[in-house]
Amino acid sequence: MALSSEISGAPFDVAIVGGGIAGVAIAIGLLARGIPVKLYERAEGFQEIGAGIGMSPNSERAMLALEPRIHTAFRNIATPNTEDWFQYVDGFNHSDYGDGEELLFKVYLGRRGFEGCRRADFLDELAKMVPESCIEFKRNLVDVVEARGDGGRVVLQFDDGTTTEADVLLGCDGLRSRVRQLVLGRDNPASNPSYSHKFAFRGLIPMGKAREALGEDKSSTRYMHLGPEGHVLTFPVAMGAFLNVVAFITSPEEWPSKDRLTLPTSKEDAVHFFASFGPVVTAIMGMLGDKLDKWAIFDTFDNPVTTYVSEAGRVCLVGDAAHAAAPHHGVGAGAAIEDALALSVALEDAAGLLRESCSVAKKNEVLRAALSTYEGVRLERTRWLVETSRYIGELYEWQVPECGSDPAKCLGEVESRCHKIWDYDIEGMVRQTRELFNHKLRKSTN
Repeated sequence: MALSSEISGAPFDVAIVGGGIAGVAIAIGLLARGIPVKLYERAEGFQEIGAGIGMSPNSERAMLALEPRIHTAFRNIATPNTEDWFQYVDGFNHSDYGDGEELLFKVYLGRRGFEGCRRADFLDELAKMVPESCIEFKRNLVDVVEARGDGGRVVLQFDDGTTTEADVLLGCDGLRSRVRQLVLGRDNPASNPSYSHKFAFRGLIPMGKAREALGEDKSSTRYMHLGPEGHVLTFPVAMGAFLNVVAFITSPEEWPSKDRLTLPTSKEDAVHFFASFGPVVTAIMGMLGDKLDKWAIFDTFDNPVTTYVSEAGRVCLVGDAAHAAAPHHGVGAGAAIEDALALSVALEDAAGLLRESCSVAKKNEVLRAALSTYEGVRLERTRWLVETSRYIGELYEWQVPECGSDPAKCLGEVESRCHKIWDYDIEGMVRQTRELFNHKLRKSTN
């Protein structure tokens, strides 16, 4: 079953594999620009892994540029912090003052900056913007055949034996991306993510319970509780109904499962791992649910993806499929939305050119230029995001020799790295995308 670009009058069509935030965001961006899409998701419905998610200022600017309704949807479900500072405290050493945690430093987030919501709630809001006719569930991709030369379309093969075609395939299928394996080759070390030797306990604590134990301040805004070989992030979600908890641990052992990134565990394990920490962290662990999962932190740091576009030029990787980062900066979803914006702009300009003149040879040239432009704009920044996310997770656990637990040195690194993320020039990225796309087309015709 082929996609129908003729029905919409568009000069090409796009297949998207993966129905997480990256896939749905790019679908919305392309549909808003008159480009037909079909999204294929292996599960029976949209589902997001994880509990809470935060959006930094650059992410919100990217939402506005991609499709303003995305930003409106996020704002409708984002839980306001009670103050605009991200506070970093010593969660390990027991202070004699206050609740036992010393404030080490804090970073200004901007007005209503870096607010959080539940991942599933955000994805639900995004999914409402994609027509049902553009989505197919229970579609598990197993192979891709990309025709070489002018006029070739991409053939997607699914595990039920069916196939479909599209002019462009976007791999938005996450950390363990099948499309990444097909683009890079199954034996390429970069085709699979690597274990960072950290895992996390994740949970939601009812706000009434959290507030009674931690007080108004600690339960109503973003806190990072630092310590040796472990750190804990807390922030309110679901309009203040819950306190989101992500408790990270460094482990020298290999992850025990080859197939599963989450494994069942218990509150007792979390309590045990953080038993030597201060009273606030131990209280947080004690309020988690009795049955928990622990989440392995895998990323593409050890073996970076060297190209986001296939050799034939019609398949590309987006979001975690291209640059899976550890969650310590909270940049994964925001980076995917930046990706979606760059791709949408490049493909919008490609569609504009092809509406004027759309020979088979020109379509191939223009679409290759569009995807190559996306890679040119996004590769350097996203690879740095992977690197700094690893680094900042080590910093929070006092594992960076140059900084140790020195608050001033840690603050310097946190501020400079966070602002490089948050202050990213989204409008400049859009301009760069358009300029590079035009440059690539001019170069190809000379």
